[in-house]
Amino acid sequence: MENFQKLVQAVQALEVDFQKFYDKGQSAAGTRLRKGLSELKKLSQEVRNEIQKVKEERKAPKA
Repeated sequence: MENFQKLVQAVQALEVDFQKFYDKGQSAAGTRLRKGLSELKKLSQEVRNEIQKVKEERKAPKA
């Protein structure tokens, strides 16, 4: 659940740069967006791996 909160915070942090890039036409904001989206991709992969791990643990036979 902690990683989910990190994802939410990362998306919210990008909002200002989205506005600057699309509404105000600031190219530098686009560069920051691309970097931020790359970080989102990494966080998303961590969440995916965590989910898979939990699923496998739930399926594992209990000894």
